[in-house]
Amino acid sequence: MDHRIISASSPLGLHRVVDPPGVLPQAARRLDPDPRIGPDEVRVRVERLNLDAASYRQLHERHGGDGAAIRAAVLEIVAERGKMHNPVTGSGGMLVGTVEEVGPDSPLGLAPGDRVATLVSLTCTPLAITDGLARWDGLDEQVPADGHAILFARSIAAVLPGDLPTPLALAVLDVCGAPALTGRVVRAAGAAPVVAVLGAAGKSGSLSLAAARRAGARTLIGLVRDDREAGLLAAAGLADRVTVADARDPVAVEAAVRAAGGPADVTVVCVDVPGCEHGAILATAQGGTVVFFSMATSFTAAALGAEALAADVTMLIGNGYVPGHAEAALDLVRSSAGVRDLFTARLGHSPQE
Repeated sequence: MDHRIISASSPLGLHRVVDPPGVLPQAARRLDPDPRIGPDEVRVRVERLNLDAASYRQLHERHGGDGAAIRAAVLEIVAERGKMHNPVTGSGGMLVGTVEEVGPDSPLGLAPGDRVATLVSLTCTPLAITDGLARWDGLDEQVPADGHAILFARSIAAVLPGDLPTPLALAVLDVCGAPALTGRVVRAAGAAPVVAVLGAAGKSGSLSLAAARRAGARTLIGLVRDDREAGLLAAAGLADRVTVADARDPVAVEAAVRAAGGPADVTVVCVDVPGCEHGAILATAQGGTVVFFSMATSFTAAALGAEALAADVTMLIGNGYVPGHAEAALDLVRSSAGVRDLFTARLGHSPQE
């Protein structure tokens, strides 16, 4: 049976926007997850969702760690919005699944039977869940699921590698934009810069440290929230200096980074809680760069805070996409035992940085 929608579709997914009309899918309140595909679309049978850290933390805290309530909240969001788009954090995550059908005009290079990870946010991916998330206890960011998702012509997906476990590959691909952009910024910063990573023992933080090292950083400073995190990061050997501070305390962050060899020429923020903007700015040298990878970042607070502090810093939003980002991140995991150890320690333990 041919499931294809006969009418033409937009490569941007505009035809899937139900409310309000005229906006792009990410900004929409609701998408249409109809399983029939347009000529340039792809339908994926969903195997597992990976909720982004900020979204899962908010749901975990909102429902007091009650797994059943968290599961019900995710189901409600998907049913109401036709996508996984947390209305509080504005973030979503990504998914793994198997390609079921490919439209004849799809440019993505996928074929039925390919196991893929979507590299676009669930906030702009039409999604339907059909199993009630019955296999998920609500206590982890990775969500076993059955249902379908739709990819557009402008979507991005990567065929899963055969040499890494699916949960590990999914966790890496969920944050693969962070190390790619970190590497680019470090290379552009000049000879042997000092790099500080806030939330350095987390998924994006550990990858960003490894990418900064590969890109030629002189000194790597890893800032973490407590002594347990410090022990994990020190054992992984990814940072030259490991320091502990609350990333929400600007004065403490500045002091910790300076004591560890700062200020930093490049500061990378990988912490999934609000209020880390001003500490990152204070920890960065004049003329330096701050890269924000957290969906909990207030870019208003960052911009106005830099102005108030007379901080001449360039501030970048990590948008999750750099050409070649997926393979580069997977290569870091393959080549760095420290990164693999941190990911293995964190898989299945939420909420996380």
